[in-house]
Amino acid sequence: MVAVGGSIGTGLLLGSGAAMEAAGPAAILSFLAAAFINWTVAMALGELACAHPAAGSFGVYGDLYLNSFFGFIARAGYWLGLVLAIGTEMIAAATYMSTWFPGVRAYVWIVVFGAVLLVINLRSVGSYGRFEFWLSMIKLSTILAFIAIGATLLGSGRAAPQYTVHGGFFPKGLWSPLLAMTYAIYSFGGVEMVAVTTGESRSKDEIPRAVWMTFLILTFVYIGAMAILLGVMPWNHAGVTESPFVATFRTVKIPHAAGIMNFVVLTAALSGANATLYVASRMIFSLARTGWAPASLGNLNHEGSPQNAVFHSSFGILLALALVLWAPENAFRYMLGAAFTGMILSWLVSLAAHISFRMRMARDERTSTFALRSPLGIWGSMFGFVAVTAALIQTWLSPRMNLISGLSCFALLCLCYVLAKQLRNRRPVERGQ
Repeated sequence: MVAVGGSIGTGLLLGSGAAMEAAGPAAILSFLAAAFINWTVAMALGELACAHPAAGSFGVYGDLYLNSFFGFIARAGYWLGLVLAIGTEMIAAATYMSTWFPGVRAYVWIVVFGAVLLVINLRSVGSYGRFEFWLSMIKLSTILAFIAIGATLLGSGRAAPQYTVHGGFFPKGLWSPLLAMTYAIYSFGGVEMVAVTTGESRSKDEIPRAVWMTFLILTFVYIGAMAILLGVMPWNHAGVTESPFVATFRTVKIPHAAGIMNFVVLTAALSGANATLYVASRMIFSLARTGWAPASLGNLNHEGSPQNAVFHSSFGILLALALVLWAPENAFRYMLGAAFTGMILSWLVSLAAHISFRMRMARDERTSTFALRSPLGIWGSMFGFVAVTAALIQTWLSPRMNLISGLSCFALLCLCYVLAKQLRNRRPVERGQ
């Protein structure tokens, strides 16, 4: 549920509009392809987690089966991706508030919601847990209700199917689903949280069930939601100025449903930002405790919260604030492209580590004793690695701003690795002195 709750957020609730705008009804193919790619990652992570259940997850796998560089890149890149993802959630929340308060500037809501998130995460973990539980329950139950209501509307004929009405199923061309892949894959981001939590599982036997349930729930929710959205709402009315879920209820004219749905997607954005800030602060806290980040980030305040780690992980809020002032129309797309790079690095390292793991264990009978073995084997991870790499390259090329932010992100991570390695090597000497 940590992975499911962390995954269902802006990527689906607002990013689906960008996917529809890019590919029309064919965006459903983008989500089907993303689901298969997500399966390769989930199975690779599940098998590795059964072999090495640890809180460091993909960072540990990178260290063990690749080298320290990839282990660091996976963890630090994931942290950076999470930090930027907080910004996307803030921009989305401001977008949803504009439906009710069109005269209030977006930066006002980013400041207000950012302050609330900091207060929650600087308190005890219990405070975070209570807030996150209710927000997660609201969004998951409402999306399931949305699927049921939409299916009823389409099945009863109250809503005319829109799959081929405006220019056919491929109104933007046969290759358009590839352009929407970034938004589809980003929506599935969060499955890796299963691996992050395995270090706290009560038994290795629970890991396979958690992996399969996470994958199946996310696939059902995303494919089902997209099928309903594209069936009920004309694709040419979609975009990122409003959640397509809200626009769908407005289209079918269900009384007050649009306002209720806007409240739900707002809570989903805040839930996503809250969960992301929590995980990001714990990731940088872990890096600090293992010597890969400044030691001050590994300190706790009197309530048991890693205060410095929380503050450093919240700079995505400041980036969101800058973007809505500098490029308000494309702020969400720019922020998502940069966050995608950081998140996808953890997937690439996990898939590469699984390939190395399978090659080392090919003749070892111990692989048959693992609670979960990937049915896709080494070939599934190879395919996933190529597909994820292609999606990353496509993201960097459209728009070109993503190439600049993506390469800058990777260059920054490489520089941080060099500096962190020097700092880590000096620490034992300093303690000896």
